[in-house]
Amino acid sequence: MHAWLVQALAAVALPSVGLPAVFVIAFVSATLLPLGSEPAVYGLVTLQPELFWPAIGVATLGNTLGGAVTWWMGRGAHRAADRFAGRRVESHALDWLERFGPKACLLSWLPVVGDPLCAVAGWLKLPFWPCVAYMAVGKFARYLTMTTVLVGLF
Repeated sequence: MHAWLVQALAAVALPSVGLPAVFVIAFVSATLLPLGSEPAVYGLVTLQPELFWPAIGVATLGNTLGGAVTWWMGRGAHRAADRFAGRRVESHALDWLERFGPKACLLSWLPVVGDPLCAVAGWLKLPFWPCVAYMAVGKFARYLTMTTVLVGLF
């Protein structure tokens, strides 16, 4: 079993896989699964500093696409809830999100609440492309800031 584990870790090691690994990790971390992608971006940039901008771009793309999938999951959940309840299902606690509209997706970079925010945007049927655009801006700013700070600290 030990040999299998060593082979599995070697197969997904950042130096050999690089940007595709960052993309997959960033994509998965934008779903409702608890996973952080910043360590993967930081690890790749530490090992290969010349990949700073490509890593930021690939992480932003993967995380934004993951947020878009989460948006669609929220929209699907809303359809299922409407069908099950036989009426429109809304919560008054979400009125502020409707008031801000797609701009609220700018906060999708926040830990803990950011990914569910994308699902709620889909649930509320906020316009898809504006939501994705705001997600991309917020996620790019997060990766740029976090990676710059981490590289500067270490």
